[in-house]
Amino acid sequence: MTDRIITVIGDGQMGLVMADALHRSGARTRVWGPFPEDLESLSESRQTARLDGFSLSPEIEVVMDGPAAVDGASMLVNAIPTQFIRRVWEQLGPGLSGIPIVSVAKGIENQSLLRPTEILQNTLAEGGIEAGPCCALSGPTIATELVDHLPAVMVAASDDQEAAKLIQSWLTVPWMRIYTNSDVIGVELAGATKNVIALAAGMVDGLGAGDNAKSAVLARGLSEITSLGEAMGARAETFFGVAGVGDLATTCFSPHGRNRTCGEAIGGGMTLETFLESSGFVIEGVATTRSIVALADRHKIEMPITRAIHAILFEGLSPREAIHELMSRDPKAESIGG
Repeated sequence: MTDRIITVIGDGQMGLVMADALHRSGARTRVWGPFPEDLESLSESRQTARLDGFSLSPEIEVVMDGPAAVDGASMLVNAIPTQFIRRVWEQLGPGLSGIPIVSVAKGIENQSLLRPTEILQNTLAEGGIEAGPCCALSGPTIATELVDHLPAVMVAASDDQEAAKLIQSWLTVPWMRIYTNSDVIGVELAGATKNVIALAAGMVDGLGAGDNAKSAVLARGLSEITSLGEAMGARAETFFGVAGVGDLATTCFSPHGRNRTCGEAIGGGMTLETFLESSGFVIEGVATTRSIVALADRHKIEMPITRAIHAILFEGLSPREAIHELMSRDPKAESIGG
């Protein structure tokens, strides 16, 4: 065990599997979350209803106080869902100053249209706190597979390449390989948009429309994502790597993906409201759909699949009608990005 101390902010699925990996990498690891009753249960039982088969090591400290959780930390990991990052991190106080932050959140904030690392930097700046280096850590990482230590690959993206290399060197476990990348916009945008396309893929499953249709959603969804990314300053090749098509494929096809499962339920006739009430999980793609449509409008990008999902979720369009409209669009040459 080294003298480095890493605190994971967020005790949900991804937070806990990251805490497990960091602990096994040799760091003194702490976990804090915004709900005291959940922390008390986790501290006592070392288990959570959110993640079957998971047991938190007794050597990982569950901290009950937010400011105490960041005190003396060598690095912080943000595992709070995107729409809640701001209100949770505002509770952590001035002790955040200068500490490197790694974010595993995927989404775009509705009000500001900021990416997770931007939200973190903005929140600290508004509190008069000097932010340390920020890094986005993303990739195809279904938490239920990470519990079993099945192989996974991630990308650490930062404007500060030393920060990306730091998380690469500190997260060294046999089942996880970390690449570095300087395209933070592309990596974070890929992580956000793939959840929207996964909703579409799930709807195809719910309708029983077949694998041909599902693969078409993935391919044309990737084209939409790339177009938006290039308009926002991302590199096209990022969307064809681990954080792009790698994460997109996993989310669209895995039966454990929350967004795909949500889409499948809606395709099968369930309302969004009913699914959200019964799920008990945050479905990042739902809120992110609003943000991506707003970004598409800002940058004048067409994004027909994303707009169809928005119409299904928020405007009363049925999934079957959406497929008909998409298939009836004017013929055109295939293009990717641009």
